[in-house]
Amino acid sequence: MILTDRSSRDVSLWGIVDNRAPMKPLYEHVPREGARACTVLWRELQEIPFVWHYHPEFELTLTLNARGQRYIGADLSCFEPGDLVLIGPDQPHTWSAQARPEPDQPMQVAVTWFTQDWIDRLVEAMPELVMLRELARRAAGALQFSAEVAAAVAPELLALQQCPPADRVPLLIGVLLRLARDEAARARIRTLLRPDSDVSRQRLMRVLDLLHAQWQAPPSMSELAKQAALSVGALHRFFRRHVGCTVGQYTTQLRMSQACRQLIETDRPIRLIAAEVGYASLAQFNLKFRTLHGCTPRELRQRWRVRGAESEDD
Repeated sequence: MILTDRSSRDVSLWGIVDNRAPMKPLYEHVPREGARACTVLWRELQEIPFVWHYHPEFELTLTLNARGQRYIGADLSCFEPGDLVLIGPDQPHTWSAQARPEPDQPMQVAVTWFTQDWIDRLVEAMPELVMLRELARRAAGALQFSAEVAAAVAPELLALQQCPPADRVPLLIGVLLRLARDEAARARIRTLLRPDSDVSRQRLMRVLDLLHAQWQAPPSMSELAKQAALSVGALHRFFRRHVGCTVGQYTTQLRMSQACRQLIETDRPIRLIAAEVGYASLAQFNLKFRTLHGCTPRELRQRWRVRGAESEDD
């Protein structure tokens, strides 16, 4: 496979290995040539680095020969080879992986970016494609597609990486139509209600940036309200409307995502991890963790170690 013309991203994002806690996400500029339907990227890597970033485009990512963790917003999930996810605009996200089921082969990542504006213009020109607008609505947060559908569209997504720009359009439309029909697709995070103006969008991003930058010692509601130029009451309503949960719930999810990452990637004692993410009581941490993830921190760590051992045996 060849590397596409996204060389600038190799330097700004994919070349950084950052093992620190999630901080303020990096803004990624996705170069676009004129009014082209999409931008693509192909990468072959020994490991996928943690690079917390966001951009205003939709991102469709197919990951091959890699097993690791996927972070989207405040959600942390483990992923397997063949993982296919569509991420909505402005969602902070990253992948992190060190395990290769085929150790002699690199990890492979095929990324396709497109915009809401392109979807809207496409549907206006061809109303028969209205289901693509519904797909975009469902993916405003993030959608993980079924293994069956991911395997079915993988050849087309790989072909997108090498075909001429004009040939990408029908291929991409075909892929998106197949994804729109995937009844087994799972929402990875709550679907956001897109801000109805640039002012609202910038306001939301300022609040989210501050929460992600200061998750260990979260800012007060008054500080967040000042950042958003809203009253505290108005911020409560604004945040719940656009994010789908309260500020406190979102902060808890951020802390637990960081705890998951440390449980999986380090051997640090669980008590120390609990304290670092803001829980002086180990019992309280275990209870909250089980409520959110359906298992205890120790069980998660054990499951992941078993998964890693199986990968080494493949």
